[in-house]
Amino acid sequence: MAIPTTRTKTKAEIRIDAEKCSGCGLCVSVCKDFGLRVENNKARVTDHSLFGCIGCGHCMAVCPTGAVTILGRTLSPDDLFELPEKAKAATYGQFHALMQRRRSIREFKDKPVEPDVIEKILETARTSPMGLPPSDVHVLVLGGKEKVRAFARDFCAYLETMKWLVSGWFLFLMRPFWGKANDELFRGFIKPLISIYTESMRKGVNLVNYDAPLAMYFYGSPYADPADPIVAATYAMMAGESLGLGTCMLGGVHPFIQSGKKAKEFRKKQGIRHASREGVFVIFGYPGVSYHKGIKRTFASVDRK
Repeated sequence: MAIPTTRTKTKAEIRIDAEKCSGCGLCVSVCKDFGLRVENNKARVTDHSLFGCIGCGHCMAVCPTGAVTILGRTLSPDDLFELPEKAKAATYGQFHALMQRRRSIREFKDKPVEPDVIEKILETARTSPMGLPPSDVHVLVLGGKEKVRAFARDFCAYLETMKWLVSGWFLFLMRPFWGKANDELFRGFIKPLISIYTESMRKGVNLVNYDAPLAMYFYGSPYADPADPIVAATYAMMAGESLGLGTCMLGGVHPFIQSGKKAKEFRKKQGIRHASREGVFVIFGYPGVSYHKGIKRTFASVDRK
């Protein structure tokens, strides 16, 4: 049995080089599929795994002698790399300072984001954890404010055809089915948001993605863990911050382009491969404003047990 994704339908193969294996058992301890055991002081592949090897690569990465090889589910020994020295990693203080300095930036200089910077952002985002390997996260990259604006213009044209979604009769009809909270969300946020997007675009003002020099849309496949694109987008956002860019997450596009024939047509035109349970845009650019103070944030609650 193998857990399917859009990228693979088969399980990976685990190979153990008995001559290299020291029998330390580290590979067994990190395999949560129960696919390995130590027998006669050597690691062995079992017949009792839960799903078959999913290709996470932990056993291959933890092996101190290089005795474990994983092949399949897009993974191979060529994907291993040496970990950076611990001294080169950010300290808590450095990381916390980066987080504190981050603001949601929507005003950008008229300066493009260089191709090598874009690749660094994507390279960092690829390191994000996932619910099930290989990652089923997809990324649409809009490089240049002309492409970013073109997407926003098409999106607003699409929204013009969807205003029935927030019409009085539809909201009245749906309230018994989706409850008070959703009704308040649609009346108090979604309905005015559609009006703001479309009316501003008619005046030549882009409030969808702010004519940013770079935008990335992270979304998943039907097989993806819903959290995966959000986590990857967060990694990309922080990479952008570390490279001197201003960033902002935008959630106003994704929910509108998931269901229905027109949404499917819009996704096809934009090169978006799948409808996705979760997804988010991140915009990037060299900041056009500088902030002098931070703002403390709080959670709704933190319950300790």
